[in-house]
Amino acid sequence: MGSIPTVSTSMKTSLFVLGFVLTSWSAVALAAAHPHVVPLWSGKPPGDPLASTGPEADLTKPSDRPVAGKPVIRLGNVTTPTLSVFLPPKEKRTGAAFIICPGGGFNILAFDLEGTEVAEWLNSIGIAGIVLKYRVPTAARNPKWLAPVQDAQRAASLVRSRAHDWGLDPQRIGLLGFSAGGMTAGMATLKHAARTYEPTDEADKVSCRPDLCALIYPAYFADAQSGQLIPEAGVNKETPSMFLAHAFDDPVTPMSSVLLFAALKQAGVRSELHIYESGGHGYGLRATESPVTSWPSRCEDWLRRQGWLKPRAAQ
Repeated sequence: MGSIPTVSTSMKTSLFVLGFVLTSWSAVALAAAHPHVVPLWSGKPPGDPLASTGPEADLTKPSDRPVAGKPVIRLGNVTTPTLSVFLPPKEKRTGAAFIICPGGGFNILAFDLEGTEVAEWLNSIGIAGIVLKYRVPTAARNPKWLAPVQDAQRAASLVRSRAHDWGLDPQRIGLLGFSAGGMTAGMATLKHAARTYEPTDEADKVSCRPDLCALIYPAYFADAQSGQLIPEAGVNKETPSMFLAHAFDDPVTPMSSVLLFAALKQAGVRSELHIYESGGHGYGLRATESPVTSWPSRCEDWLRRQGWLKPRAAQ
């Protein structure tokens, strides 16, 4: 009979560390699997009703490309906006929160790729992730960003008004957006001093100004004709600090990020810009061989420097 193999001290340590990491991620995933969903508006959203083509549904077709080998939920016909609140495990919470605006060309929302998966990542670093299901489609409207920005401004006020209930710091509420959701988060940030709708209730008396803004491959900030920043995107010294990430080969031009960063620099707003050699568009947080998918690590570094990753007791 052969001898029973022994487990070395170093191996025991490695197994313990691996078990601890898996347990931590399991706790985050378990918390993220059961978000608290709340309606965004107390009544009907402002403006004219959207002309939807059917009930809210995942409109993904078999011909739609996967991202990093996985399918994407393409949520369409959203006429009733909501917030899905993903809170980190209590022992990890910093009190900071980001409202997440998925992209989708103002036609659909990439709800998992640029929404719930982002909330899970934020939860893993102690930040609440609050996914905004804003109104789409609005691509045919002028301006196409108005209804989504109204929803984002309302979300910032509503989250801040409920910060105590959700264990959040009302002075650390940010906006994070991707592609068209990047324009939504960006325009809501730039227009924080002038709400784009008439206040509807007590929550709208609370500031809609985000404390930070992160834009990942934001769309439509560069005017296709002039090559300049669109005139609606006014930046001044009161604009919150931003983090921007884009790929050089993104068909949704990285000039949106470059021009916006240049305006932030000119206004004296301390911000951070990363332009990666390659990566294309619409990758979310899904890791590929492209260098651009390392952006979450750079964003985490930025958040650490802003003091958003400190445990609440250490603040």
